Amino acid sequence: MSTLNGSCLCGNVQYSTLAAPLVTAVCHCTDCQKQSGSAFSINVVVPAEGFEVEGLSLSSFASDGGSGMPVRRFFCGACGSALYSEVATMPGLFVIKAGTLSDPSVVQPAMHLWCRSAQPWVAIDRALPCFEQAPTD
Repeated sequence: MSTLNGSCLCGNVQYSTLAAPLVTAVCHCTDCQKQSGSAFSINVVVPAEGFEVEGLSLSSFASDGGSGMPVRRFFCGACGSALYSEVATMPGLFVIKAGTLSDPSVVQPAMHLWCRSAQPWVAIDRALPCFEQAPTD
């Protein structure tokens, strides 16, 4: 795979990595629902090493995730686009919001997380692994 890159809506913050995604997951947790303003978020997990961010308006917000451990969400301070997260239970990894990729078609979800909080009108592809919460392994 070539470089994954992306940006916020206004283009003030850009990111890139040469690393291949480790997994792509659809997350139905209530935090992702609130952050995305939608029923779920599609997240691409990549190694933190080699992940580069440029731009002057990067902001962040931290809260406790479902594990009780912190999740720091990074977003553009100018346009508000959610870009990526740093999850304490996943050290050394970043979780990119797939919708911010320059070409989101290069990733395909491999699982669904937090299915217990999925909106009842969302059709979940049950051919993929579905976890009621986030897997612990």
